[in-house]
Amino acid sequence: MEVNQAKQEHLLALKVMRLTKPTLFTNMPVTCEDRDLPGDLFGRLMKEDPSTIRGAEALMLGELLTLPQNFGNIFLGETFSSYISVHNDSSQVVKDILVKADLQTSSQRLNLSASNNAVTELKPESCIDDVIHHEVKEIGTHILVCAVSYTTQAGEKLYFRKFFKFQVLKPLDVKTKFYNAESDLSSVTDEVFLEAQIQNITTSSMFMEKVSLESSMMYNVAELNTVETEDEGTSTFGKMSYLQPMDTRQYLYCLKPKPEFAEKAGVIKGVTVIGKLDIVWKTNLGERGRLQTSQLQRMAPGYGDVRLSLEMIPDTVNLEEPFDITCKITNCSERTMDLVLEMCNTCSIHWCGVSGRQLGKVSPSASLALPLKLLSSVQGLQSISGLRLTDTFLKRTYEYDDIAQLCR
Repeated sequence: MEVNQAKQEHLLALKVMRLTKPTLFTNMPVTCEDRDLPGDLFGRLMKEDPSTIRGAEALMLGELLTLPQNFGNIFLGETFSSYISVHNDSSQVVKDILVKADLQTSSQRLNLSASNNAVTELKPESCIDDVIHHEVKEIGTHILVCAVSYTTQAGEKLYFRKFFKFQVLKPLDVKTKFYNAESDLSSVTDEVFLEAQIQNITTSSMFMEKVSLESSMMYNVAELNTVETEDEGTSTFGKMSYLQPMDTRQYLYCLKPKPEFAEKAGVIKGVTVIGKLDIVWKTNLGERGRLQTSQLQRMAPGYGDVRLSLEMIPDTVNLEEPFDITCKITNCSERTMDLVLEMCNTCSIHWCGVSGRQLGKVSPSASLALPLKLLSSVQGLQSISGLRLTDTFLKRTYEYDDIAQLCR
């Protein structure tokens, strides 16, 4: 959309055109049966039409390319390119020509001119050409401001400018969900799973070139969007990764704390920044777009002052036969604790050993491995519960139910 100032006779003419890829020409085939009145007339005309495909004249898609007929849509993440031409329409030589192109957004004003040096002179019927590029990083109203200043032969300094307003639209709708997974019975701190839902909200198809997660400094990330085969991994979306208009895809990532942070319960507890998504796509004839989300944040799980997790447990056990488990006690607070362990029997779970034993002092962010023995008196799927920890310093008690499940 062009917005001009009050008209004034100038020696120079400014023309601005957006540079975009052409589109494939489409026609509207008209056919009929041979017994109809036109006979094979329509078929012969389509075969003679240079825009149709030989042997497939009835298809709407042709072999010709069509130049853009209008400004078109600009989407966030795409590269805006424009051709700027200043032509001398007069019969006299113009001197000291300076062409400047700025892009005004809702938050900033950017200079897009390739050079800020003035051209010494411009002869009649000559022109100054420039091509500007800008990766669009904001949505909303943008104004391209093109200004031209020059000096006439009489020494008069003249100036004019033109405004071109356009809207930048949102190409993708990105939604994220976080899932906190319990430890997989190893010494690794809990994993975090990220589900990213990406929807194409444009009117054209997209080829999803890359969708990756750039994790924060505390995490390593693993993509779970491929199926491992004998030769190599195959994408879960197939070989041709196209996203049709209004279609949605779900991407899954697993984040694990790096070894240097895995045992620092206090540090991991306070982490809220996971990373950011990097999305790269291509549209018609290879026009590329890229979108990076802001830093994704999650609410870190609260384990309280003391966390009790299972490190080892058998899958199945025999009825009324003792079996061993290994628990891990982690001090998530910022103070030293003096812990006492109490074991309370339930209707199906019976603990073996002395209840009320001293575990000793546990420093902040430190962990303690605790082997225990118990037996089950009821068949079926049972929940392990009945453990109680007491901090003798503050006389504070922590109870743990449904620690894990086992099958008889």
